[in-house]
Amino acid sequence: MTLWFGCSRQTGMETDGMERELASELGTKETCVLEFKREVRERDVIRKAICAMANDLPGRGGGDILVGVHDDGTVEPGVDTSDRALLTLANLRDEGKILDRPSITVERALFNGQPVIHIHVEASVAPPVRLDGVAWVRPSATTRRANPNDEWVLTERRRSKTLPFDGHALPGSGTADLDLQLFRGTYLRSAVSEEVLEENHRSEAQQLASLRLMDPTSGDATVLGMLLLGIDPTSFLPGAYIQFVRYDGTDMDTPVVDDQEIRSNMIDAAERLEALLRGHLHTRLVEVDGFREESRPDYPLAALREAVMNALMHRNYESSNAPARILWFTDRVEISNPGGPYGAVREDNYDRVNDYRNPSLAGAMKNLGYVNRFGRGISRIRTALERNGNPEPEFEVRESHWAVVLRRG
Repeated sequence: MTLWFGCSRQTGMETDGMERELASELGTKETCVLEFKREVRERDVIRKAICAMANDLPGRGGGDILVGVHDDGTVEPGVDTSDRALLTLANLRDEGKILDRPSITVERALFNGQPVIHIHVEASVAPPVRLDGVAWVRPSATTRRANPNDEWVLTERRRSKTLPFDGHALPGSGTADLDLQLFRGTYLRSAVSEEVLEENHRSEAQQLASLRLMDPTSGDATVLGMLLLGIDPTSFLPGAYIQFVRYDGTDMDTPVVDDQEIRSNMIDAAERLEALLRGHLHTRLVEVDGFREESRPDYPLAALREAVMNALMHRNYESSNAPARILWFTDRVEISNPGGPYGAVREDNYDRVNDYRNPSLAGAMKNLGYVNRFGRGISRIRTALERNGNPEPEFEVRESHWAVVLRRG
C-alpha cells in the first residue's frame, strides 16, 4: 500500500507489489535528508521532521523519514506497518498543524531486509513551512528550529520557484495597502507561536515576507496579503468580494429583501458574514420524541459558515472577476464561487479528494480558525445539516464554478 498526497512522482514506488530496499538507495546513517524514527507513536517528532524536509534548507529537493529504525540504523523488531499505521502517518499532513501542507508519500518498504515505513517529503514550493507556527529545518543530521537567517534564506528561495497564484506579488501595491494593525493584532499571533514572537527581532517587512504576505525584494503585497489584510482588496483583485442577496420567494424574479456586497479583507469579511448570516436565520419549534419540542434554525450556522468559507478558499481569484455569491431564497440557500475542480479534484471525486488552488490562503484560514481540518468541509456540512433535520446538501461541480444548495428542514 502506498499513499500519495499532493504530488505526482513517478519513481517506481511500487514494483509488481515488491517493497523497496532502501538501505542501498538512501544510506544507513542519518543525514540532512534522511531521518530515523523508532515508532509511529513518535508523531510530534515526525511532524517536525516532515516540516524540516519540506523546508529543504540544504536544497536537496526534500527528504526521507524511515519509521521503525533506531538512530544507529538498526531496525525495531516488529514495527507496525499495517494499513492503519500508514494512514495514521499520512493524516499528519491534513490535520492542519503543518502549513502550508507539504506533498508526501507514505509506503511500506524494507531497510536492510526488515519492514519499515517510508515517508518521502517533497520540498515545498512556498517555504517556510511551519508546524504550529514554528519553522523547522535540517541543515545537518539534526532537526532544529529555524533562526531568522534560515527563514530569510527560505523566503528568498521561494521567489525563484513557480508559485500558486496566491503567492504572486501584486505590482504597484505595498504596505500602505495593507491593514498593518490587523496584521500585528490578529494574524501574526495566529500564524507564529508566542515563543518565536518573543525572541523575534526581525523587521515588520521581514515578518510580512516570511508569512507570504509581501514580496521580499519588490516590497509589493502578495495576493495572499491583499486577500487577508487588504484595505481594499478589489482595487487589485476585482472579484475579491462577496455578494449577498435575500429574495422573498423561490426564484430571482421575486422581490429582494436584502442586497449587500462585502468588499473587505478576509478577516473583516468573516466577522461581517457571521453577523449577516445570523441576522437572516429564523428558528422553528421541532417535536422531539413526541413529548417535547426544541428550537432549531432554518439552517445550521455551522453548515452555512463552512460552505461560505470553502467558497472563499477554493475560488479562482486569478482569471475571474465574478464574486462569491450567497443567494438566499425562502426554501433554500445557494452558495457559489467561480472556479471549478482543481488539480487532482474532478467532478466525480470532489467529495473524496481534496486539492488546493490557493494553498497559502488555505493555510492562513486554518491559522485563523476558519477551517477546522483540511479535506473535511463537505462532510462537516452534511453532518451539520443532518443533525438539524435538513435535507442532504446538493452540490454542483462544473469546469468553471462550484455551488452548494442547502434546503430548509
